[in-house]
Amino acid sequence: GGSSVTHLVSDATVRSNLPVAAGEMDLPANRGRWRRRSARSHVPLLVAIFFLLLPASLLLSSAYSSLLRSLLPFSASAPGSGGGTLRCGRSAELEGERFLWYAPHSGFSNQVGELRNAAVAAALLNRTLVVPPVLDHHAVALGSCPKFRVAEPSDLRAAVWDHAMQLLREQRYVSMGDIVDLSPLKPLVKTIDFRVFVSLWCGVDMRKTCFSGLCCAVSGGGSLPSDYDRCRSLLCGLEGSESSGCVYPVQDDCRTTVWTYQESNDGALDSFQPDEELKRKKKISYVRRRKDIYKSLGPGNKAEDATLLAFGTLFSAPYKGSESYFDIHESPKDHRLQNLLEKIEFLPFAPEIMAAGTELAKSKIKEPFLCAQLRLLDGQFKNHWKSTFSALKEKLKSLEVEMKTNKNSGSVHIFLMTDLPRANWTKTYLADIAKDGKYQLYTLKENDVLQTAEKLMAAEHGIRSGFLPKIRDNTNKDCDPVQLPEILLYIEESVCSCASLGFVGTAGSTIAGSIETMRKNNVCKL
Repeated sequence: GGSSVTHLVSDATVRSNLPVAAGEMDLPANRGRWRRRSARSHVPLLVAIFFLLLPASLLLSSAYSSLLRSLLPFSASAPGSGGGTLRCGRSAELEGERFLWYAPHSGFSNQVGELRNAAVAAALLNRTLVVPPVLDHHAVALGSCPKFRVAEPSDLRAAVWDHAMQLLREQRYVSMGDIVDLSPLKPLVKTIDFRVFVSLWCGVDMRKTCFSGLCCAVSGGGSLPSDYDRCRSLLCGLEGSESSGCVYPVQDDCRTTVWTYQESNDGALDSFQPDEELKRKKKISYVRRRKDIYKSLGPGNKAEDATLLAFGTLFSAPYKGSESYFDIHESPKDHRLQNLLEKIEFLPFAPEIMAAGTELAKSKIKEPFLCAQLRLLDGQFKNHWKSTFSALKEKLKSLEVEMKTNKNSGSVHIFLMTDLPRANWTKTYLADIAKDGKYQLYTLKENDVLQTAEKLMAAEHGIRSGFLPKIRDNTNKDCDPVQLPEILLYIEESVCSCASLGFVGTAGSTIAGSIETMRKNNVCKL
């Protein structure tokens, strides 16, 4: 994992097969003799040669130009062909398209929330959304918006790129589009998988992020080691890419901005501001304003002309009566956007994950059951065991009273998902439940879901859900499958959506919120 990504890239260099420019040709040794001859006697011959060579020269110049365009990532447009702006990217298949890229962070549920916000931003700004990989838990950290202490957008983008390359090196890559069903977005938002985008736009070879053949066929490239660094600079908005018209890096973050749409108070102060003590202590001079995303980044702005619009994080959460960054939850004036907002309120897992959860509920548990999601180790949750266990105790008491009323003497079936290893249950409420004959506990291990992981990756939903280039050749033989992803958490959530006796979740956990949303949308089909 610590080796340079360039070790994965072919050392083959571009062979020089360009036509030799006329001015560089070696002149014949007896060139003086040609000058002494009368030019007049050769006029008909020269005219004939000119007309014979003209088509060939045009063909060569066309091939020469095409090859140059394929070798140079940014070629200037021909005069008069589009205002003199620089054309971005290598692939002609992406020409004329405009993209939106962002930097997800933290845990999976946060990343899903950012994906939803990114879909809204892409729809509003008429851009194709670049769908990122699933990042390792907390591999990229934002900081704290309420404390006005967050990473710079360019640093977040760089961290996401670096982590994506780590996933490539370790062959652990999985796309958000592989795990989350993006089909509800298709009629409203164009998407392109990150692997396809960077392989076409930057010429970077992404085949070591693939599990199956289609991904290998559309993510290949004969890239040079320097292409990875160049692509990193572009996606992060470094090295003058803004001035070239290629990339517009959005520098507004949650310290200064809350994005809105179709509000009359564009530019107004937000209701949440740093308090005086925080200003003094941290020497903060930030002022948070509400900004209309369409007015700031849409038509009539410098951002509109950029091929790639690059955000930092798009994470947002309510805080003290305001949103931390992205406050677009309804749009009655814009029916298309309103439709999108309703569709993305819940994005289900991929069909293989949903089907596996339903099947496990039917075949392994069988009986009506309660789902308990107990988050005990991560972040703030390790300090709140008492309240987490207390909620489960209360729920079990009410179920026992209900069973007595119905004269049901059977045990209470509980499906448990927790980050506390069974070896550490000693002297906890979980150990008490496990020993008590009134309860029947069910849990899952990663080994229980390996077959589902294989089916999921073979389906290639991430690649298939977005833009696909023409497949020029078969590259399957050059593709070694990535490792199977860890999908236990997603299947556990799917099982919990089937819990007919109810659900108890850890207060404040985004995973609990995800399960509640699944249950509200009745996704389980028993």
